[in-house]
Amino acid sequence: MDYVTDLRGRVGTDPLILNGSVLFFLNEQDEVLLQQRLDGSWGLPGGLMELGESFEETAVREAKEETGLIIQRMSFLTVCSGRDYFVTLKNGDQYYSVSALYHVTAYTGNLYNDQKESLQLAYFPLDSLPDKKNDRWRHFLNIFSDYYKKNN
Repeated sequence: MDYVTDLRGRVGTDPLILNGSVLFFLNEQDEVLLQQRLDGSWGLPGGLMELGESFEETAVREAKEETGLIIQRMSFLTVCSGRDYFVTLKNGDQYYSVSALYHVTAYTGNLYNDQKESLQLAYFPLDSLPDKKNDRWRHFLNIFSDYYKKNN
């Protein structure tokens, strides 16, 4: 049983603070990797921290689990937290997200979608992203797009 599932068993749907990492992978055409979630919405690879992990270790683990890619090098961008990152899931679970955003600057491996957490993985130009994104992911993509424009 993972940390969040165990914690939910104790507190029910009450609000929690959950930490995680969000990843921006770019291919050779400067397209960003997105993941189509099981609900059909598009988001970024990443996930929640397990007990004892750092944000960086979470990023590496989640990248491998969700994409099959192995991070060789990444750059920290920012942390997003606060009231704007309050989430209520369809099952009633509530949480405040604390997300560390990373630009993955070197990686190896072959793109692989295990279908447990997403329908598909695909690269998109930063100026032509799919419409179906939730506000949190849209905000993360805007942060990355601004960062990328300033640094390239």
